[in-house]
Amino acid sequence: MTASDHGAQHGGDRIAEVLTRHGVTHLFTLCGGHISPILTGAHARGIRIVDVRDEANAVFAADAVARMTGTCGVAAVTAGPGVTNAITALKNAQMAQSPLLLFGGATATLLKGRGSLQDIDQLSLMQPLVKWAATVKTVPALVPTVEKAIAIATDGVPGPVFVEVPVDLLYPEAVVRMWYEKEAGLGKAKGIGAKALELYIRGHLYRQFHAPSWPEV
Repeated sequence: MTASDHGAQHGGDRIAEVLTRHGVTHLFTLCGGHISPILTGAHARGIRIVDVRDEANAVFAADAVARMTGTCGVAAVTAGPGVTNAITALKNAQMAQSPLLLFGGATATLLKGRGSLQDIDQLSLMQPLVKWAATVKTVPALVPTVEKAIAIATDGVPGPVFVEVPVDLLYPEAVVRMWYEKEAGLGKAKGIGAKALELYIRGHLYRQFHAPSWPEV
């Protein structure tokens, strides 16, 4: 099931709107669940999604677009091995001074650092290879962060940038709430501990979807 199946605007739509404003016509990827809403949002706005056979090729292709057009090339890869597979191509873009934006999927914000599927320290890997690397922590920060990333990639001496986007920032709030409630077993467990967990999750969701919209640093 994709985010578009639920009808509500999602984080992938917000990202796609920024890409459209900056004239992005192609997005290269190896499709994965962590980044699916970015792809559906971009496709809905007329951006051509090119699904390749490995992540390095996605970044190489985005690099080629940047070199041929002078605009920012864009690629999106899934978390963990998807990001690490892109390293060679990203280093190539850095050496060529190509303006390139790489989106990396990531585990849900509430599960980060807790052994979730494909959860690794991606920023530490990416920082030596790019002009700027950031992880987005709230839905309202998506747009200003992507705007900042494109500005950095294209200003001055061009180069690649990396934006990590946790999966729970890409789906509608109602869907993410359902995920959290299911994982935490809310509504089934009783007692003070269960109530405290429920309050914590509700607070986390509120901050995640309704916090002020400044870019990540």
